Amino acid sequence: MTSSKRDGRGKVIVDSIHGDIHLTEREVQVIDTASFQRLRHLKQLAMSQMVYPNATHTRFAHSLGAFAIMARILDTTKKTGQIALSAKQEEDLRLAALLHDVGHYPYSHLMERIDKVKLTEEYIEGAEGEERPLDRSGAPYPEHDLVGTFIVTKQSDLIEALGGKKRAKVIANLFGPKRPTTDEKAAQLSKLVHSSLDMDRLDYLLRDSQGTGVPYGHVDINYLLNNMEVSTSGMVGISEKALPAVEQFLLGRFFMHRAVYYHKTTYGMEEVCRQLLRRLRDQGGYEIPRDGEEIRKHVTTEQLWTFTDAYVDQIVQKAVNDSNQVIQTLARSIQERRPAKLLLEVNVLMSKDDPNKHHAGTAFKVWCWHTLRALADQSGIHLGQVHSL
Repeated sequence: MTSSKRDGRGKVIVDSIHGDIHLTEREVQVIDTASFQRLRHLKQLAMSQMVYPNATHTRFAHSLGAFAIMARILDTTKKTGQIALSAKQEEDLRLAALLHDVGHYPYSHLMERIDKVKLTEEYIEGAEGEERPLDRSGAPYPEHDLVGTFIVTKQSDLIEALGGKKRAKVIANLFGPKRPTTDEKAAQLSKLVHSSLDMDRLDYLLRDSQGTGVPYGHVDINYLLNNMEVSTSGMVGISEKALPAVEQFLLGRFFMHRAVYYHKTTYGMEEVCRQLLRRLRDQGGYEIPRDGEEIRKHVTTEQLWTFTDAYVDQIVQKAVNDSNQVIQTLARSIQERRPAKLLLEVNVLMSKDDPNKHHAGTAFKVWCWHTLRALADQSGIHLGQVHSL
């Protein structure tokens, strides 16, 4: 383990991945806000603990880890004289790293993607294989990085801790969807927060690997960080001799997706929960935000502090006794850990240029359109209990 060195002021947090993490007084003030403390109650890997029992680490721990990596990157580039930053620019990047995940929903991407859920009834239209339009009202749920900018620029506790609205907006732009474009240096440095090889991915691969016990995320972080270079144009990258470590990182991410993030049981449980939340939102009466505008209002008030995994857990517990049989079945499958059974899996390599081009995936969809209704009738279950993912 190494440490993110800093002066003697502030505090030191001991982390299982990065060792001592040194914080300035301002960074401590940010962490101590209710808006940031909410991250203690969001699991990093959503429902993965249903497969890997120790995968209960939080967005709070991950945010501190990402911050520690950013601090090391800044220390390295400053020592080598590759990037000349003012004290304020350096602090802005450290704070952006700390706050990059502050906008996550309960169970993270699970709830964020409700708008992309297709109910099986909507997916199937008779024998013609035509998709019915989704029944949506209002703007879709915004992605978590945009929600993060709402929180940082609207929640009074964070604005005060960061030093005012203007400073809060600058920091939000470093991790939000509207990243700097006019300031070339700021645009390049913001890639340390979001890019193919950034402090976010470096931390979550190590942390998720430790939490699940799966070894694929053990990247050589020390070698990677010690071989960071800045080109003459100001682009931050890795030296050529460290390419094997970069390749290991990319392969590790690929295998972690296969073994952990898209594990069939985890993905099945999360899809059941998404289907449940989508149905409950359409039905009303469960206090689930109806659209993106309600999400924005929700996260810019004190309601934010209750917008945690427990928020979804309570909805599931209530839905167990719902009068609708499909809703009740979905809720019970989550409560009793009865994941959807994988009947058939089709691997597809889609073309980026033409995602609608005929391939095994489109053939599988047509098969689903013609088969799922009959399968549900034959099994004596409602069509809503059969999912095509």
